[in-house]
Amino acid sequence: MKNLSQLTDDKLVKLYEDGNNDAFEVLLSRYKSKVFSYIFLIVRNRELTEDIFQDTFIKAIATIQQGRYVESGKFLGWINRIAHNLIIDHFRREKNENTFSADGTEYDVINNSNLSEKSVEDTMSNEQVLADVVRLIEFLPESQRSVVRMRYFEDLSFKEIAEKTDVSINTALGRMRYALMNMRRIALENDIYLELK
Repeated sequence: MKNLSQLTDDKLVKLYEDGNNDAFEVLLSRYKSKVFSYIFLIVRNRELTEDIFQDTFIKAIATIQQGRYVESGKFLGWINRIAHNLIIDHFRREKNENTFSADGTEYDVINNSNLSEKSVEDTMSNEQVLADVVRLIEFLPESQRSVVRMRYFEDLSFKEIAEKTDVSINTALGRMRYALMNMRRIALENDIYLELK
């Protein structure tokens, strides 16, 4: 049998469903740094990141064991959606200063001085751009937000995005174009430098 590390994500999930715990260990080692970074870039707190990271994989394990994992894209996109939902749940529960106001007029996350502290994770410019993108997409209309998430966080092609959202490729491309224009505008209004392509 092939070495587990050479198997696709979907095959590893199936093996784990069938009781092979080593298969999930491979998935965990394959994606733990990306999921951890994704969470940290949003919450900017190591202890909170570790809690949400653990909750993310506990929820993933439970979902797979219950046979509810659906191959609707890439495993990384699926696990990041779980993490993202847990982050939103946390901020809603805590009514933290970093939550967005319902009327969209407060930009606390963007202007919060705690976010500008330098750490090892901040040294790479692409990580900073990713963090800013994560914050900015919350201000987009849902149709544009979903295209950006699928493209940047689920790594889907525009053809896959079009199929998943039941629109033409031109519509998906148009939504991405408008999303990027809106994000640039919001970034300029808040003095955030982005290299969006």
